[in-house]
Amino acid sequence: MRSYFLDLAARLDARLRDGEEYQCWLAAESSDFVRFNRSAIRQPGHVRQIYLTLTLLDGSRNASMTMALAGTIEADRFVLDRMIAALRSQLPDLPEDPYLLRATDVQSTEHILPSRLPETAAIVDEVLSAARGLDLVGILAAGPIYRGYANSWGQRNWHETASFNLDWSLYHQRDKAVKASYAGFDWDNGVFAERFAQAAGQLSLLQREPVSIPPGAYRAYMTPSALNEILGMLNWGGVSEKSLRTRQSPLCRMHDDGVRLHPAVTLSEHTAGGLAPAFQGDGFIKPGRVTLFDEGRLAGSLVSPRTAKEYGIAANGADADETMSSLELAAGSLPISRVLAELDTGVFISNLWYLNYSDRMSGRMTGMTRFATFWVEGGEIKAPLNVMRFDDSLFGVLGEKLLALTSEREMLIDTDTYGARSTGSALLPGALVKDFVFVL
Repeated sequence: MRSYFLDLAARLDARLRDGEEYQCWLAAESSDFVRFNRSAIRQPGHVRQIYLTLTLLDGSRNASMTMALAGTIEADRFVLDRMIAALRSQLPDLPEDPYLLRATDVQSTEHILPSRLPETAAIVDEVLSAARGLDLVGILAAGPIYRGYANSWGQRNWHETASFNLDWSLYHQRDKAVKASYAGFDWDNGVFAERFAQAAGQLSLLQREPVSIPPGAYRAYMTPSALNEILGMLNWGGVSEKSLRTRQSPLCRMHDDGVRLHPAVTLSEHTAGGLAPAFQGDGFIKPGRVTLFDEGRLAGSLVSPRTAKEYGIAANGADADETMSSLELAAGSLPISRVLAELDTGVFISNLWYLNYSDRMSGRMTGMTRFATFWVEGGEIKAPLNVMRFDDSLFGVLGEKLLALTSEREMLIDTDTYGARSTGSALLPGALVKDFVFVL
């Protein structure tokens, strides 16, 4: 795939006219997908796709187009020629782009992580064996993902990794389930068996009579999956430099007034430890790590090339949307084995969903519990908890209400496959908080 991409770039180099420049972005994958329902294979399949986004530039005028490719130069050279011709015809009618910033400092890179995955069939066999006698619903996605960037100044960047993502639920009756996942670069039967056993153990707890609690503030523990939903809201314009400068970020109080979170909160965009490539769509290189919160203090932001040009500041490799793609929250000191004891009496939250801001500028968000959420008394799970709605502040959950983060963390890979497999990931601990507010 890499040599094919280099041939594509060479073809584009040869088709330029005087004064023209280009940059291109390749996104490709070769993925196995297996859908499970009632612990049986319902839809196996394989997807191989290649998309090229080509931008043609003439001065500060630029036009872009994305097309699907076949994967051979013989077939795709005609597509490339048509793309160039179509973009060339548009350029004279376009206005100059005042915020265009070119990556003219050539920095070519290559990152190839050879696949360490077993055959997909072997993974499926493990899943079906573990699920025997249970009602499992889920999806497995596995295989290599490719990203490439090239421009007319000679820069070439290549990223190739192979990963898997198994996302599943174990159902008790039709409306009660335990949700779990296992993702990474190396499949380990022992790790999977442990994850599955934990989910099966929670499934047995779901068979108890559920309870309801009145609205109010409760001590709560959030698993890494639940905390990921909270941080996902933060990632919605929170650490974007553009959003901070236009006062659309929920972190404006931190930026303007120096408000701090709990000292345990150190949050980074850790590209070197994630699944995403170390370069972005305009050819700018991403640092291995960008620290955003340092011991509770807002320490940085994500700056895209356009924002950098608009405000006269330095870019730091952020994508156009200025969101984290390789999120990492530092571990705390609470062992997971001590979570229930430290929770004592309160709510164990496995998953959250339907989150939205109830007051964006104060960092206040609302959402609902999902799947295996339990009522705990005296450090012991007593019963499943009926669905609750929460409404609380980011500055509370990660600030004065945060009691501890777990010392163990979990790698979560984005399960989104709409159009293509996502390269987003998060390495997160669990969080113990006090006075988490439930309103319904």
